[in-house]
Amino acid sequence: MSKPVKQIHLAAHFPGVNNTTVWSDPASGSHIEFDSFVHFARTAERARFDFLFLAEGLRLREQGGRIHDLDVVGRPDTFTVLAALAAVTERLGLTGTISSTFNEPYEVARQFASLDHLSAGRAAWNVVTSWDAFTGENFRRGGFLPEEERYGRAREFLATATELFDSWDGGEVLADPASGVFLRDAQAGAFAHRGRHFTIEGRFGVPRSPQGRPVVFQAGDSDEGREFAAAEADAIFSRYGTLAEGRAFYADVKGRLARYGRTPDQLKILPAATFVLGDTDAEARELAREVRRRQVSGATAIAYLEHVWNRDLSAHDPDGPLPDVDPEPGENTVALGRASVRQFRDPLATARQWRELAEAKGLSIRELVIETTGGQTFVGSPATVADSIDTLVQQDAADGFILVPHITPGGLDVFADTVVPLLQERGVFRTEYTGSTLRDHLGLAVPATSPARAAS
Repeated sequence: MSKPVKQIHLAAHFPGVNNTTVWSDPASGSHIEFDSFVHFARTAERARFDFLFLAEGLRLREQGGRIHDLDVVGRPDTFTVLAALAAVTERLGLTGTISSTFNEPYEVARQFASLDHLSAGRAAWNVVTSWDAFTGENFRRGGFLPEEERYGRAREFLATATELFDSWDGGEVLADPASGVFLRDAQAGAFAHRGRHFTIEGRFGVPRSPQGRPVVFQAGDSDEGREFAAAEADAIFSRYGTLAEGRAFYADVKGRLARYGRTPDQLKILPAATFVLGDTDAEARELAREVRRRQVSGATAIAYLEHVWNRDLSAHDPDGPLPDVDPEPGENTVALGRASVRQFRDPLATARQWRELAEAKGLSIRELVIETTGGQTFVGSPATVADSIDTLVQQDAADGFILVPHITPGGLDVFADTVVPLLQERGVFRTEYTGSTLRDHLGLAVPATSPARAAS
């Protein structure tokens, strides 16, 4: 029996601090003005994407004691942007990253339940943990939660929020012209949670939303993060965009679902993906090389190197050789608030490997950074890119992709106008929305009442 053809899920990421945006391009617009968010969202909806995704920065990143050049000063609050976009879109899902480390369950549950109501069932929550004391200083909690406890708090945070979302099951809101609203079920909205991280009790003020609960996303790649996603998430972001790595990640995470009584279709795996399109594959490859050089300017290359060396390298020529001096051991004090520093667990080993690579290939600092930080996920003509996306999904390397264009807000337009129609012609991507909620788009059922609520 032949394997059924899978439908592709597509989403769009409006980037914040990043090395993806070509800021110097004349077409690169504001990352602050609402018009940019509107253009981006309407393009995604016109292309029938599942959702738009916003990341969240809880503190402006710093490099050498100054605000990082690639951060966005003045970026509006995530909930505010998503709520505003709900008014100018009709079907597009609205996904926001909100930390479980520096927020409280009641507050976050109320905000997401409200967004789900205001958007008629299009809200999603990317549950993340915040890892560094530098960010924690904004909340007077710097270093208060050891790394090994963050997922424990995140699990209880999500479980508590779920109790709040489900607290209205069986309750009914009735309107009365004289007295306003009242409850037929006096227990509706009532909750009491007592745990290690949260002990709260009261009545949740927002009735059960159109999706039952907002869709839950998770982004961790560690073993603990994968297990958390298998147990709790509706979708997981992935950084594996190649066939071999993607299939290994896909099989690993989907293989964990059964132990939680879940089936593979109940968790969507969505890698982030960049793209460069041209009229021909050769043209696209040439453009991709130019885009990569503009993404990694000399200043950007030096800043990136400082993440590893943990020392000021501003006196070095980005077109010259790597520093002779070794990285400074210990906690990184040069690049603050940047998650990228955490990938270099052994800076001395990284520096040694990079020196060997630079010597073997004759690479300058800038050339080395371009070489080691990778390139675009999809490069080619629209037909080539459509074929690549379809192949990866059909071969179970992903369920779809979250696209991150290198121009904001207009960089998604060309993909919507050229690649999407080809996927539609193949019959692997919708030509119209067939449902109204994000759960409809993702093929996810409205969840039943949580076990804790059902037993109460």
